[in-house]
Amino acid sequence: MLALILAGGYGKRLRPLTEHKPKPLLEVAGKPVLVHQIEWLRYYGVEEFVLLVGYLKERIIEEMGSGAKFGVKITYVVEDKPLGTAGALWNARHIIEKENLVLVVNGDIVTNIDPDPLVRLVREREAVAGIAAVPLRSPYGILKLDDGNVTGFREKPFIYDYWINGGLYAVSKEIVKYLPQQGDIEKTTFPQLASDGKLVAARYEIPPFYWRSIDTFKDIEEASKEIEDMGGLVPPQKG
Repeated sequence: MLALILAGGYGKRLRPLTEHKPKPLLEVAGKPVLVHQIEWLRYYGVEEFVLLVGYLKERIIEEMGSGAKFGVKITYVVEDKPLGTAGALWNARHIIEKENLVLVVNGDIVTNIDPDPLVRLVREREAVAGIAAVPLRSPYGILKLDDGNVTGFREKPFIYDYWINGGLYAVSKEIVKYLPQQGDIEKTTFPQLASDGKLVAARYEIPPFYWRSIDTFKDIEEASKEIEDMGGLVPPQKG
């Protein structure tokens, strides 16, 4: 299966780190986010990637190259001005239209979730797109209280009453009909698909899987420690 990675954003919340380095190249646990993503999806059998680049695109192309050093094939689609996540996919519509189904990944997540259940769900439901849903992680420690006494404490737990967009999608070629030339997929395409009953979601529990969005300096620090404590996201090769 082919995977498209959305790697064109400015990463404004991570400045000054992103002033001279694009967000997908920021290092987490000693590796750029993009390298984590390539290794993760390669573990699950993905060998062909298209990077949708814009801001500081030359740095990404120089760092990632043809993909040979990662054991995969990498090509690029360049946006000359910011298009948003939906616009970036519209800009790559010539690639999407050639495939029955492709994976799409936000360029700021580090995870090891298995995309297969998501892909199967989209195919079984004959949906236009599917979202990997992960539980909401509380930004705060949670207290357990009993009549004014603290009886327990959970440090930033996942809250399974709420599910959020995990930044991994499986989309069919039909999605091109729903893509604007500019704008974000979360604000344009997905609400329309949901209204039409053509959007599904596969739930992933954390753990056993790992998932983290890299949006702040603290995310980099905490994710680096978590991944190092795990011994890495995935083994070097499946099996």
